Amino acid sequence: MTVERYHIQVSDEILDDLQYRLQHIRWPDQLEGSNWERGTDLNYLKTLVSYWRDHYDWRAQEAKLNRFSQYRCNIDGIDVHFVHERGKGPNPLPLILTHGWPDSYLRYQKIIPLLTDPASHGGNPEDSFDVIVPSLPGFGFSGKPTQPGINNYRVSQMWAKLMTEELGYKKFAAAGGDVGSGVTRYLAATYPELLVGIHLTDVGIIRSLMTSHDELKLSEEERQYKKKASEWISQEGGYMSIQSTKPQSLAYGLSDSPVGLAAWLVEKFRSWSDCEGDLQQIFSKDELLTHIMIYWVTNTVGSSASIYYENSHTLPPLGRIEVPTGLALFPADILLPPKSWTKSNLNVTRWTTMPSGGHFTALEEPELLANDIREFYSPLRP
Repeated sequence: MTVERYHIQVSDEILDDLQYRLQHIRWPDQLEGSNWERGTDLNYLKTLVSYWRDHYDWRAQEAKLNRFSQYRCNIDGIDVHFVHERGKGPNPLPLILTHGWPDSYLRYQKIIPLLTDPASHGGNPEDSFDVIVPSLPGFGFSGKPTQPGINNYRVSQMWAKLMTEELGYKKFAAAGGDVGSGVTRYLAATYPELLVGIHLTDVGIIRSLMTSHDELKLSEEERQYKKKASEWISQEGGYMSIQSTKPQSLAYGLSDSPVGLAAWLVEKFRSWSDCEGDLQQIFSKDELLTHIMIYWVTNTVGSSASIYYENSHTLPPLGRIEVPTGLALFPADILLPPKSWTKSNLNVTRWTTMPSGGHFTALEEPELLANDIREFYSPLRP
C-alpha cells in the first residue's frame, strides 16, 4: 500500500453500541471517605460518564480531527496512521513526534500549528517544521500487530522507513515523550546518520539505576532518583506491572466496558499532570473523552497495552546516544532524570527546566514545549 489519504469516519453502529453501554452501567461500591487514593473516584467518574452519555458530541470532535492532513501506509505488514502537516517557512525541517500511553497522537495536536507556522504564533518562519505525528502500532487508527515483538526498537525501524522510504526525507528531527521517548532514542541509536538531533521530555524509568547494587558508584542525585523511583513504582506502578506481564487479561474488561476504560485512563491523566488533583484545571471533559474515544472506537486498549509487555521481554539494550539531544523537563512529570546519568548516556546539548507542566507536556504547556523545540533545533538545521 502506498501512502493514502485517511479520513476518520466511525460507524453509527459503534456509537449506538457505546450509547447503549453508557446507559446500562453496573457501578462498583466505594468506601466512605475515600476518593482517588484507591483508584479513580466514583463520584468524579459518574459526573464524567453522565457528560459523555448526554452531552459529548463525537461527530463534532471527529470533524476537528479531520482538519489535520492524515494518511495511512503499510510498513512491515502494519498499517500506520499519521498526521503530516507541511511547514510554512523557507526551509521546513521534517520532525517526527512520537506519543506514549495512555495518550495517542492527540498528545501533539496543540503544538502542530505552533511548529508548522511559527510566524503566526510569535516565532520566526525560519524555525518552521514539516510535522509528522504517527499513531504507534496498536494505538488508535494504526493497525494492530498480529505477531509479537513490536517494541520501541522495532517501531524506530518502522519510523525510519516512514520518513525515508515513504515520505522521502534524507535527514530529519525526532521528538517524543513516554513510549515516544524510547522510540526516539532507539531511532537516534540505530540511525544516527538520519537524525539532525532528538528532543525528549523524559528518559523513562532508568532501570540500570534501579538495579544497581553498588551505591558508592552512584552520585547523590542518582541515589535519590533510585529511592524515589522505588517509591513511585510501589505506589503508582501497578498498571505497568499488569501491562508488562498480563496485558491480554486486562484487555477483556477494558475492551468491553467504556466506563472501565475511562477509569483506567483518567486516573493517569490526573496523577501524571500538573493539575494538583483537579483535572479540570488542565483538561476539559471533551479533551479527556476524545482521548478515551480514540481507544474505544478503534478497540485498541488491549493492543496498546501490549507494548509494555514487548518492551519488558523483547527490547534490546540501548547504548550511549551521540546524536545531539535536547531535554525539556517539566516539574510535575514522572521521575525527573538525574543530570549526571543523562549526560553520561546522551549527548545533551540543551537542558531546560520548565516552570510548570507534567507528563502530558504538549497538551499541558504547548507553547513552552514548542518554543523549546524550535530553539533546540535552530542551530542544528542543515
